[in-house]
Parts: sequence; structure tokens; C-alpha cells
Amino acid sequence: MIDTAFVSYVTVMSITPGPNNLLLAASGVNFGLRRSVPMMVGITLGCVVQCALMTSMLAILLSWMNAVRLPMAAVGCAYLFWLSWKIYRSGSPKEGEKQQPMNLLSGALFQAVNPKAWLMATNVAILFTPPDGNMLHHTLLICVGFALINLPCILVWVVMGDRLRQALRVEWKLKMFNTIMGGMMALTALWLLVGEVRHAMI
Repeated sequence: MIDTAFVSYVTVMSITPGPNNLLLAASGVNFGLRRSVPMMVGITLGCVVQCALMTSMLAILLSWMNAVRLPMAAVGCAYLFWLSWKIYRSGSPKEGEKQQPMNLLSGALFQAVNPKAWLMATNVAILFTPPDGNMLHHTLLICVGFALINLPCILVWVVMGDRLRQALRVEWKLKMFNTIMGGMMALTALWLLVGEVRHAMI
């Protein structure tokens, strides 16, 4: 059900730093707010689909997730390392006009390899799905609630990146920003991978 705990959990998980928000901030800086909107909507859409899957098929997916959790995390983290390299290698603001940010579909599909998004969807399903009642009704409520909370939270990161865009018109400043964001993405991937390896060894 949509309650204070749900709103609080989804807000915290949506607005804190993670692969999505680091990508969105970098996209805001390199491409601006308008060109980053499809990616932002795609990310929310992908997360909503994950929530729908996890909520409607919780028991089956949890047993399946245990078997593929580490390989999936390894693939996801490898992709995050690749994205961190792409962010680091992002060029000048003029080059950014020629490049393209993630589109809606890419943003949505990225959630399939985003460990934080899977963790969030799994926890939402476990913590906020009632054991009885109309499952379709609860799933729709959770998905709509998630989208309404997630979208404004990730918008903060795109707007922040867009506002920094003007300040980072100087090439060395943009390079420093992209290096920091790429480094943070790589550290996030490493932290997630180490956590998954530890979990698998328990």
C-alpha cells in the first residue's frame, strides 16, 4: 500500500547517488535538461516495470534471483564500468551537441543491468506488497506511486547537471566534472560488485 514508509523508502532510494542519478547528472551537464528528458522518463519506466514484475511474481522471481544474482550483478557492474569510462571520455560542450544522450528505451533497458534498481524493486515488493487482497490492484498502486515519487527525484539530478552546464563551459572544468562523475560511477560499480560477492559467499 502507499503509505508514509513507502513514500519515504522510494524517495530515499530514488534521490540518493547511484548509477541512474550519476548518469542523469552527467547527461544534464553534457546534453542539457531538454535532451535528457527521454532518458529520465525511460529510467522511471524501467524501474516501474521492475516493480511490477517483482510485485506480481515475487515468490518465483526471488527463487530465480538467488540463482542468477551474482552473474547478473557481474554483468551489471561491468556495464557500469563501461559507462564510467564513457562519462570520463565525454568531450567538450561543443562535441556534446553532436553526441546523443540515452533515449527513452535505452534508459528503460539500462534498469535490467542496474543492481541498485533491482534492489529497490525487490525491497518495494517485499516490504510493501500485502500478503492477501487483490494483487493487480496492489501492483498498480505501487507502480503508480513509484513513478510519481521517482520522476521528481531523478529530475533533481538532471536539473543540477543542466545548471552546472553553463559553469562547465570551460573545457578543463568539464573534463574535471566528467572525471569525477566517471570515478564515482566506477566506485559505485566496485562497491556493488564487492557487496554481491560477499553476499554470494555467505
